[in-house]
Amino acid sequence: MMSIVACNNCGARNRIDEQAAKTLQPKCGRCGTLLPFGAAAGSGSVDPRRPLVVTDATFQRDVLEFPNRPVLLDCWAPWCGPCRMIAPIIEQLAAESNGKYLIAKLNTDENPRVAAQFKIQSIPTMLIFKNGSLVDRLIGAMPKPAIVARLAAQT
Repeated sequence: MMSIVACNNCGARNRIDEQAAKTLQPKCGRCGTLLPFGAAAGSGSVDPRRPLVVTDATFQRDVLEFPNRPVLLDCWAPWCGPCRMIAPIIEQLAAESNGKYLIAKLNTDENPRVAAQFKIQSIPTMLIFKNGSLVDRLIGAMPKPAIVARLAAQT
Protein backbone atom coordinates (compact mmCIF):
# COMPACT_ATOMS: atom_id res chain seq x y z
CA MET A 1 0.00 0.00 0.00
CA MET A 2 1.22 3.49 -0.84
CA SER A 3 0.79 6.67 1.23
CA ILE A 4 1.49 10.31 0.46
CA VAL A 5 3.54 12.12 3.12
CA ALA A 6 4.49 15.80 3.05
CA CYS A 7 8.08 16.68 3.94
CA ASN A 8 8.31 18.85 7.09
CA ASN A 9 11.36 20.59 5.65
CA CYS A 10 10.50 21.53 2.06
CA GLY A 11 6.79 20.66 1.79
CA ALA A 12 7.25 18.21 -1.10
CA ARG A 13 4.68 15.42 -1.26
CA ASN A 14 6.30 11.98 -1.30
CA ARG A 15 4.82 8.61 -2.16
CA ILE A 16 5.77 6.06 0.54
CA ASP A 17 5.60 2.28 0.23
CA GLU A 18 4.28 1.30 3.68
CA GLN A 19 5.83 -2.19 3.55
CA ALA A 20 9.30 -0.84 2.76
CA ALA A 21 8.90 1.88 5.43
CA LYS A 22 8.64 -0.80 8.11
CA THR A 23 12.33 -1.56 7.67
CA LEU A 24 13.73 1.57 5.99
CA GLN A 25 13.29 5.20 7.10
CA PRO A 26 11.72 7.10 4.17
CA LYS A 27 13.48 10.25 2.92
CA CYS A 28 12.15 13.19 0.93
CA GLY A 29 12.84 12.84 -2.79
CA ARG A 30 13.45 16.59 -3.09
CA CYS A 31 15.64 17.53 -0.09
CA GLY A 32 16.60 14.20 1.52
CA THR A 33 15.09 14.98 4.94
CA LEU A 34 13.78 12.00 6.89
CA LEU A 35 10.02 11.87 6.47
CA PRO A 36 7.48 11.65 9.27
CA PHE A 37 5.95 8.25 8.98
CA GLY A 38 3.53 6.96 11.57
CA ALA A 39 0.86 9.41 12.65
CA ALA A 40 1.20 11.32 9.37
CA ALA A 41 0.63 8.13 7.42
CA GLY A 42 -2.21 6.88 9.56
CA SER A 43 -0.54 4.23 11.73
CA GLY A 44 -1.78 5.97 14.87
CA SER A 45 1.60 6.25 16.60
CA VAL A 46 3.63 9.39 17.22
CA ASP A 47 7.41 9.27 17.37
CA PRO A 48 8.52 11.49 20.30
CA ARG A 49 11.95 11.81 18.66
CA ARG A 50 10.41 13.72 15.74
CA PRO A 51 8.65 17.10 15.76
CA LEU A 52 4.89 16.76 16.05
CA VAL A 53 3.07 18.30 13.07
CA VAL A 54 0.35 20.62 14.43
CA THR A 55 -2.59 22.06 12.48
CA ASP A 56 -5.31 24.60 13.22
CA ALA A 57 -7.54 21.63 14.09
CA THR A 58 -5.06 19.96 16.49
CA PHE A 59 -3.43 23.03 18.07
CA GLN A 60 -5.67 23.14 21.16
CA ARG A 61 -5.18 19.44 21.96
CA ASP A 62 -1.53 19.09 20.96
CA VAL A 63 -0.11 22.36 22.30
CA LEU A 64 -2.41 24.14 24.73
CA GLU A 65 -3.51 20.98 26.52
CA PHE A 66 -0.03 19.44 26.71
CA PRO A 67 0.49 18.96 30.46
CA ASN A 68 3.33 20.12 32.71
CA ARG A 69 6.12 20.42 30.14
CA PRO A 70 7.05 23.15 27.68
CA VAL A 71 6.09 22.95 24.01
CA LEU A 72 8.28 24.62 21.39
CA LEU A 73 6.13 25.37 18.34
CA ASP A 74 8.15 26.14 15.20
CA CYS A 75 6.02 28.33 12.91
CA TRP A 76 7.38 27.94 9.37
CA ALA A 77 6.54 27.78 5.66
CA PRO A 78 8.01 25.64 2.87
CA TRP A 79 9.19 28.64 0.82
CA CYS A 80 11.09 30.23 3.76
CA GLY A 81 14.89 29.86 3.48
CA PRO A 82 15.64 30.61 7.16
CA CYS A 83 12.91 28.10 8.15
CA ARG A 84 14.69 25.42 6.12
CA MET A 85 17.98 26.44 7.75
CA ILE A 86 16.70 25.79 11.27
CA ALA A 87 14.71 22.65 10.37
CA PRO A 88 17.64 20.34 11.23
CA ILE A 89 17.98 22.08 14.61
CA ILE A 90 14.28 21.49 15.29
CA GLU A 91 14.74 17.82 14.34
CA GLN A 92 17.75 17.56 16.71
CA LEU A 93 15.85 19.16 19.58
CA ALA A 94 13.03 16.66 19.16
CA ALA A 95 15.48 13.76 19.08
CA GLU A 96 17.24 15.05 22.22
CA SER A 97 14.11 16.00 24.21
CA ASN A 98 13.94 12.79 26.29
CA GLY A 99 10.45 13.78 27.43
CA LYS A 100 11.56 17.09 28.98
CA TYR A 101 9.61 19.06 26.38
CA LEU A 102 7.63 18.63 23.16
CA ILE A 103 8.85 19.95 19.80
CA ALA A 104 6.11 20.75 17.28
CA LYS A 105 5.87 22.37 13.83
CA LEU A 106 3.09 24.50 12.34
CA ASN A 107 3.04 25.32 8.62
CA THR A 108 1.68 28.89 8.69
CA ASP A 109 0.60 28.78 5.03
CA GLU A 110 -1.66 25.79 5.69
CA ASN A 111 -2.79 26.89 9.18
CA PRO A 112 -3.59 30.62 9.11
CA ARG A 113 -5.90 30.59 12.15
CA VAL A 114 -3.18 29.81 14.71
CA ALA A 115 -0.72 32.08 12.88
CA ALA A 116 -3.21 34.96 13.12
CA GLN A 117 -4.13 34.16 16.74
CA PHE A 118 -0.50 34.58 17.82
CA LYS A 119 0.24 37.43 15.40
CA ILE A 120 2.96 35.60 13.47
CA GLN A 121 4.25 38.35 11.19
CA SER A 122 7.61 36.89 10.23
CA ILE A 123 8.97 33.39 10.05
CA PRO A 124 10.60 31.47 11.43
CA THR A 125 8.95 32.26 14.73
CA MET A 126 9.18 29.80 17.60
CA LEU A 127 6.60 29.98 20.36
CA ILE A 128 7.14 28.34 23.74
CA PHE A 129 4.02 27.31 25.64
CA LYS A 130 3.70 25.87 29.13
CA ASN A 131 0.45 24.68 30.68
CA GLY A 132 -1.58 26.31 27.92
CA SER A 133 0.06 29.74 28.10
CA LEU A 134 2.48 31.42 25.74
CA VAL A 135 5.63 32.03 27.82
CA ASP A 136 8.24 33.02 25.22
CA ARG A 137 8.61 34.01 21.56
CA LEU A 138 11.75 33.62 19.44
CA ILE A 139 11.80 35.41 16.09
CA GLY A 140 14.18 34.62 13.27
CA ALA A 141 16.75 31.91 12.63
CA MET A 142 18.62 31.37 15.87
CA PRO A 143 21.54 29.10 16.71
CA LYS A 144 20.77 25.89 18.57
CA PRO A 145 22.37 27.01 21.90
CA ALA A 146 20.12 30.11 22.00
CA ILE A 147 16.99 28.03 21.39
CA VAL A 148 18.06 25.44 23.97
CA ALA A 149 18.70 28.16 26.57
CA ARG A 150 15.25 29.71 26.10
CA LEU A 151 13.59 26.29 26.22
CA ALA A 152 15.60 25.23 29.30
CA ALA A 153 14.42 28.36 31.12
CA GLN A 154 10.89 26.92 30.98
CA THR A 155 11.65 23.34 32.14
